Amino acid sequence: MARIETPRRVRGTQDIFGDELRRFAHVVDTFERVRRLYCFQRVEVPIFEDTQVFARSIGETTDVVSKEMYTFPDRGGDLLTLRPEFTAGIARAYITEGWQQHAPLKLATSGPVFRYERPQKGRYRQFHQIDAEILGAPEPAADVELLALADQLLRELDIADGVTLQLNTLGDAETRDAWRAALVAHFEVHRDALSDDSVARLERNPLRILDSKDPRDRPVADAAPGIDAYLTSEAGAFFESVTRGLDAAGVAWTRNDRLVRGLDYYRHTAFEFVTDRLGAQGTVLAGGRYDGLVESLGGPATAGVGWAAGVERLAMLLDDPQAPPIEAVVIPLGDAAAVRAQAVVADLRRAGIAVDMAFRGNMKKRLARADAQGARFAVILGDDEIARGEAAVKHLAAGTQTAVALDALAEALRTA
Repeated sequence: MARIETPRRVRGTQDIFGDELRRFAHVVDTFERVRRLYCFQRVEVPIFEDTQVFARSIGETTDVVSKEMYTFPDRGGDLLTLRPEFTAGIARAYITEGWQQHAPLKLATSGPVFRYERPQKGRYRQFHQIDAEILGAPEPAADVELLALADQLLRELDIADGVTLQLNTLGDAETRDAWRAALVAHFEVHRDALSDDSVARLERNPLRILDSKDPRDRPVADAAPGIDAYLTSEAGAFFESVTRGLDAAGVAWTRNDRLVRGLDYYRHTAFEFVTDRLGAQGTVLAGGRYDGLVESLGGPATAGVGWAAGVERLAMLLDDPQAPPIEAVVIPLGDAAAVRAQAVVADLRRAGIAVDMAFRGNMKKRLARADAQGARFAVILGDDEIARGEAAVKHLAAGTQTAVALDALAEALRTA
């Protein structure tokens, strides 16, 4: 008989298990706990959207839209895209679901996102993000709120050491237009020294040249005019309010006047939390203010600010977590005990006690497995114990063993 070939995992995806899964879950669980402290509502949006949601919000000339999106026609002929990020879908829902009536809205979500790019350490084609957004709040306090949330998340994950918040302002529309014109003039003078990618960006997205990683671009980019000379008084006051708020909240930051966002709807605050512990892929959380995004999707003028972080990348910074504790392992001896043990396990679990069942192997192997699982106790059930209405409870660390009535077992395990 011909051997059946097993299908392989698709390149750029991952099967998450064991310690890796525990780190992953710890990031998501901590995010859920912290977002509740900040009164952010949980929201769920579809994994796929009409392609125009992302093409219009992310920008048709960006690499994400032109090269990285998973786009396909469905059976009805509609062009759909697996979400490459969360913000666009949340903005679309804000418009189509009538969420404007609840503004300002503080929203948080998490889940898988999809980008077709070269897989590498900490970067996959299906990966996972946590995301926080505030819609309908034009005040600088909203920026501070989001940055304080991010800062506390990193602290509670115990990875804040070695992570730096880099902060910049992109100004208002007047500021941005003036700065963009100055940058174009500067880069045009040095066009021959730029990489091919930056020459292409010069036509459609010149701000992106400032954060180019190509060594050919760095001397020209580093010599480009900064934004501060073009800030309007209103834009300067906004940025000062953000920085004062961060100082008051105890959130450390450093200025990076080369930090940019390429799309025209980005305004004012732009930020990244960066580390040197992940090599070249040093950004662990990033975001900014996008006051023109909702309008670009056909909605009303709406202020917005948000951030996203890769769960896998944050998990890479965590120490190996401990396996979740197991209070007890029930060991039945014999057929009658195996049936009775099902009732015992069910009662203990309903009482809120984490227990497992050891079905196979001799007593020594079952006790060894219980110990390897980190259980505190082994609950041994045999015919004699059942006849007496009790179980033998063995304290695995101490090696001591006592008889406990079955109807008092949950309390005995809880208070031992």
